[in-house]
Amino acid sequence: MEYNTGRNRLVIPEYGRHIQKMIEHACTIEDREQRNKVAQAIVQVMGTLNPQLRDVVDFKHKLWDHLIIISDFKLDVDAPYPIPDAKSVKFKPEHMEYPKHKMRYKYYGKNMESVTMAVGSLEEGDAKDQAVTAQGNFMKLQYLTWNKDAVEDTVIFGHMEELSGGNIKVKDTIKLNQNFVFTTKNAGLTRGQKKQQKKKRRK
Repeated sequence: MEYNTGRNRLVIPEYGRHIQKMIEHACTIEDREQRNKVAQAIVQVMGTLNPQLRDVVDFKHKLWDHLIIISDFKLDVDAPYPIPDAKSVKFKPEHMEYPKHKMRYKYYGKNMESVTMAVGSLEEGDAKDQAVTAQGNFMKLQYLTWNKDAVEDTVIFGHMEELSGGNIKVKDTIKLNQNFVFTTKNAGLTRGQKKQQKKKRRK
């Protein structure tokens, strides 16, 4: 019994074991003309087994590239397209640094800090007051999503002032939406518990 653990690794698993064995056999053919004919036949089979590649631009070129890659760049044939270079295929991408920016309040999200700075840079007036109110309502909704207890508006305003570097001074006339508290408190209740609360309110 032959198990996969004892077989060679599939270079491109999408084509399966049989295609890889056919390519390995093609590498052993000494006659170049015969080897070219076998390679062309294998490419046709690869295209038949993967019809989704026909939607790709230059899908024939892609099939020939895969043929060479599966052979570990050992198949010497007269391909109708340039032979891919092993170095260009096997290169490792550069390591990406993970963002080191530390968020002060993770439940608001990183983008909210940028938005707060932008709102703080606005000129004083009705437009800024409207932006502060809209942002405060959103921050309150985000806060209650992760913290199920009620939150005072002064807490949200304090966070806005802190995140803006002191550029947002919330006026006493600005009020935030109070319906978020009731909606969030009911979020974890069952349907039966919600019906009971409605009956109590009716009484």
